[in-house]
This record gives sequence, C-alpha cells and structure tokens, in this order.
Amino acid sequence: MRPKSISLVGLLAIVTLSAFSALAQKADLDFLNHNQPMLDAHNCYPYEGHWNDRIQRALNSGFPVSIEQDLAWHVDPATGKGRVVVSHTPHPTGQEPTLEDYFFKQVSPVVEKIIAENKRSQWPLIVLHFDFKDNQTALLEAVWNVLGQHEDWLSTALKTSDPAKLSPIDRKPILVVTEEADEQQKVFYDALPVGARLRLFGSAHSHDTPGNMTKDQLMHWAVTVSPEELLKEKPTNYRRWWNSSWYSVEEGGAPQAGDWTEADNKRLRSLVDHAHAMGYWVRFYALDGFAPVEDQGWGMSYNFGSREAVVLRWKAAISAGVNFIPTNQYEALAPYLKQDAKELRPSASAPSSR
Repeated sequence: MRPKSISLVGLLAIVTLSAFSALAQKADLDFLNHNQPMLDAHNCYPYEGHWNDRIQRALNSGFPVSIEQDLAWHVDPATGKGRVVVSHTPHPTGQEPTLEDYFFKQVSPVVEKIIAENKRSQWPLIVLHFDFKDNQTALLEAVWNVLGQHEDWLSTALKTSDPAKLSPIDRKPILVVTEEADEQQKVFYDALPVGARLRLFGSAHSHDTPGNMTKDQLMHWAVTVSPEELLKEKPTNYRRWWNSSWYSVEEGGAPQAGDWTEADNKRLRSLVDHAHAMGYWVRFYALDGFAPVEDQGWGMSYNFGSREAVVLRWKAAISAGVNFIPTNQYEALAPYLKQDAKELRPSASAPSSR
C-alpha cells in the first residue's frame, strides 16, 4: 500500500518546527552576552553593615554584569512575619537589608535607562545570581513573589510539558539564575502549570563525590575525573547553567594553587568546551588575588595570593569562554573582559549609593 503523501505545507511546517527546536537549543548559549564572559560580582552585599557599596561598584564596572545575592529568611520575633534578606549566613539578625531594598531599588534607575534605550539584542545586561543560605519553603516562595513584582524586567521562558524541551528565553534587562537544590526546583519549576513563565533558571546537579576517600584523594579526583563524567545531565527547561568549583581546574583550588601551567589551561578548556557542547553556561568560583592587608571582607578561601597570580587565571578563563567569572575584585577584573563599553553600557551612570 502506497503511503499517504505529505502536503508541501505540512512538510514545511514539520521542517520549520524541527528547525525552531534545534535553534532554540543552540541559540540558548548566545542569549547570554553572545556566549562571552562577564564579571560575576561575588558576594555583592554588605557584611554586618560594612561594604554597603558593592552593588554600586558592580554596576560601575561595566555591562553586562552578574550580581550575586546570598539570601536568607528572617522572622521578626515581635510580629512573626518573615522577609527575604541578603545575608552571608543562614542565621540573619534582622539588621540585614531586604532583597527588594538592597537590589531592586538600587538597580531600578539603571533598568529604566536600559528599557528606554531599547537595545534588546544586548539584553539581559544584568544577571541576578541567587545563592540561598537555606532552602526552607517560606523563603523560596517569598523570593518567587518578590520576582513576580518585577516580572516585566525579567527574562522569562514558558514552562513546557516536556522538561527536556527548552523554550526560548524572552529577552528583558535582567536574567535571574539560582543554584542546584531540588527544593528550589520544586517551588520555581515543578509547582508551575505548563504554560506559566519561568522567572529564574537553576544550575545542573553537581556530580556526587566518591565515598571512602581522604580529603587529598578527593581533591585529586576532582581534577582527574573526565569532563564527561563530571557533567552528565543534559540541560532542561529549568536547569541551564553549570556552577563548578575551581577545585575541578587546579588541584586543591586557590589555597593550594601553584604556578599556572599549560596542563591547567588545557583542563580548564576541556571543562568549558564540554559544558558548552552540552548546552550549559558555565561558572567557576571564585578568583581573587590580593595581599592580606588588601582584604575588604573578601576572605582567603578563593585567594591566589597576588594580583599577578589571579590575572593569569582571569585571562585564561576569558580566553576559554567561561561565562561567569566570579571575583570580589570587580574593578580589577573589568578591564580584562572583552566587551565594548560604548555598545554595552547604558548611557546613564549608575545611581548614587542609597
């Protein structure tokens, strides 16, 4: 029996849908700064009332820029009401600023200028990166509601019936990303009906570390496991980036780093190339280089010890195409990034500190 022929219109529809699906998957990386590196302003919030100017410093360092906000839940003992605060600890005191006041109010004038300029092909110009200090439902739901108050500013995507099908992200001035916890996916994705808009996007699951290993053995495993083994899961409509420790690049991370070598550079490139081939944006945390007397609340966990040492790694990360380059030294990294400030920076300067 001869099969029924497909009409030309039907054939074109099938080809168009297939091409659209393929382009949506492929174009996803280009959506973010044309898949080029950007500053990720690490821990961009005050500590115990100190260093209140970090958002202004990040905004003044150039666009696009990623701004990390660590979030916690504070319940007022007098009223029993909770609020989302930016905090370096899961046990805030109540003196911390809220996410609304510290982030959204400060970026509002910049976002309004970005919208007025209407250079949509350059959006998003701000990435809001959440690091949750705990994953209690009250905190997650409150953050979802805060984002809802600013959804017109946010790059969103439709929830598909199949999580493996990535829907295109609608360009807006801000893209919100969060990390890997399944508790977050339950609130930010699973609880949404098909057709709802995703307000933020999670990271890939981390590889489970082998058991029965010493600390030194685990550090060696981290730099010798293949990229294909380290990152196996394909992106989903919700999980679109990979958040990796620098321990996967250099054995022992910053605390034990020696000279930057060609072998280190090859390792970095292999990880980035694999993540990009999978369809993920990638971040390696974190890259600082300063003398102890220069410390401005940054801590020593990610410190390579000198500006010269970290510049080598900044340049390598930029050359390898790392999408998010996290550092506490915002102004120092900015000149090394390959971006045209005239094209990417809104014409208005960042607002004054509040």
